[in-house]
Amino acid sequence: MAKGRELKGRIKSVENTRKITKTLEMVATSKMKRAQDRVHAARPYARALAEVLADLYSPDLAGRFALLRQPAHVKRAAVLLVTSNRGLAGAFNSNLIKEARALVGRLEGEGATVDLHVVGRKGVGYFKYVGRAIASSRTDIGDKPTTTNAAELVDGLRAEFGDGRLDAVYVVYTKFNSVLSTPAVSEQVLPVAPPARGKAQLDYLLFPSADEILDQLLPAYVRNAVYRALVESEAAFQSAQRTAMKNATDNASDMINILRRTYNRARQAQITQEIAEIVGGAAALQG
Repeated sequence: MAKGRELKGRIKSVENTRKITKTLEMVATSKMKRAQDRVHAARPYARALAEVLADLYSPDLAGRFALLRQPAHVKRAAVLLVTSNRGLAGAFNSNLIKEARALVGRLEGEGATVDLHVVGRKGVGYFKYVGRAIASSRTDIGDKPTTTNAAELVDGLRAEFGDGRLDAVYVVYTKFNSVLSTPAVSEQVLPVAPPARGKAQLDYLLFPSADEILDQLLPAYVRNAVYRALVESEAAFQSAQRTAMKNATDNASDMINILRRTYNRARQAQITQEIAEIVGGAAALQG
């Protein structure tokens, strides 16, 4: 019964694989909940920053702050791509890389020189494989990104933009809308585009002055945009990995059922053949 033993070995192998994918699914589910909490915690602060900036903004103030400078033509741009360090998450990283390549292609098509900055082993590995130069890379940001990580990523780019060496800074990340909706998006973080004013205008008492407040607010606004990209990408990654591992677990279960039915049919066929041989042998002895 060589075929039967082979099928039993395959069943055992798929069962072991199912145990692994089920474990990864449970881990991703746990991490996804914590990552979602960080996303939800970051959004109110981002909204508050945007509201204050919208109310403080005026064209005369914009002329005095480098981060609000709107260049007539983008000659040099930086693209910050946020991927993951790990795989097993379906098309998560490939969608991000596709979005980044489209953005870089568009900017270069408009005549800009593009510096590519990559977060995550998957993005770094891909662009090294295709021979694309990477201006900087980070693979040490774990599954709990911090505001310090965001500052480390963007402060150097912000300084280059302030000095006029960069005309635009973009971040490519996965936006976490829901467990089922995590699109890869591109967002321009520099120059700062003043948010639209809300219907209800607040009357502020400014102290010490609007200039000094904006001097602190604008860098915080830029850092927060990158921090949100990090936490939303992490939540989206855990969601994608959970979905991928659940699908793998379900597929393994289906495969096990098919293999078991095949094994049972093979075993029944062998038993039937053995019975037929016994009956034939007995009939031959009697005849």
